[in-house]
Amino acid sequence: MARAFLIVLDSVGCGGAPDAVDFGDEGANTLGHIAAECAAGNAEEGRSGALSLPNLASLGLWHAVEAASGATFADKLTDVTGKWAAATEVSIGKDTPSGHWELAGLPVPWDWHYFPKENSFDDDLLFEVCKAAGTGGTLGNCHASGTEIIEREGARHLETGWPICYTSADSVFQIAAHEERFGLQNLLDLCKKLAPMLHEMKVGRVIARPFVGSVKDGFTRTSNRKDFAIMPPAPALCDWVHDAGKHVYAIGKIGDIFSMRGIDEVVKGDDLTLMQRLLEHADAAVDSSLTFANFVEFDSLYGHRRDVSGYARALEWFDAQIPDFIARLRSDDLVIFTADHGNDPTWGGTDHTRERVPVLIWGAGMGEVGLCQFTDVAATLAHHLGVPSDGPGRNLI
Repeated sequence: MARAFLIVLDSVGCGGAPDAVDFGDEGANTLGHIAAECAAGNAEEGRSGALSLPNLASLGLWHAVEAASGATFADKLTDVTGKWAAATEVSIGKDTPSGHWELAGLPVPWDWHYFPKENSFDDDLLFEVCKAAGTGGTLGNCHASGTEIIEREGARHLETGWPICYTSADSVFQIAAHEERFGLQNLLDLCKKLAPMLHEMKVGRVIARPFVGSVKDGFTRTSNRKDFAIMPPAPALCDWVHDAGKHVYAIGKIGDIFSMRGIDEVVKGDDLTLMQRLLEHADAAVDSSLTFANFVEFDSLYGHRRDVSGYARALEWFDAQIPDFIARLRSDDLVIFTADHGNDPTWGGTDHTRERVPVLIWGAGMGEVGLCQFTDVAATLAHHLGVPSDGPGRNLI
């Protein structure tokens, strides 16, 4: 009757990916550099100093950082009450689908399509966007962060009604549009209409990025984002659990990432709302179920914006919720806290960083696992739930 919880702290990498140099990320370390900046007093004027994550630390967080990257934080090491590891990704990417699919036991079997930095989209693609949107043109056509692009193009968008198209170092095609001027449903319909063509090109996600506001007051993105992700090419963890007749809950953007394959129920919202839903699931999730959660704001609000202080505060907020969560669990539950990639806020640019990720396991005793693979996470959860594991991973417990 055991239950399983897979909780992804989006972008909370721990450095040390052996192929980081191939991505221009050699030396990137999201957790290590945030901790170092905080200790140096550089994250926020008047800040007390050290990054304090006592609950994650007790599960082995800083041991995992050291195993992954060699970065040592002796003052943060504490007695460990869980099992810990640092996982390495084999998929050729540092993006959301690659990380989540591989954590779910499915390495990406192809090379993603990426767009160049300048004049990112060719005329044929932009023609299809205009035709689907019913507009005379588009804006953007470049790599940009979501907040930067609406600040730069928001006024012209309000004037023309043209969609703002942009991308990043990830395999994504993103469209930003004003919820009132363009219409939220129009934006969602547009992205849904374009998604099959872009997925055929092996673009991982088409993302609707709605915003509100005015030229006078500024523009703000809303929580109505929707990802139209390419369909996983084979069954993964959610399918294994669902096909065995067990219930699968998705919290956050998990439903979008897996195109709702193998998922019974979905809840969305900001991270504060999602944490409340996770606590409720700890109380009420049915026997033998899988709860798969993603907390995105580490990445979306702080990593991409290179906000070290904000990232540190978000980590400390999450850490403070863990005792309440654990207090609601059953003795035979299994929880894995992990991440899908890095997004080092001290790094150049605004893109994800290629890193290993911590794997912190509650409910399986204590001790070191060491280095492992992303796919081992899925195999471990499948073993705990007593369902067949069809991926290449190994059970860590």
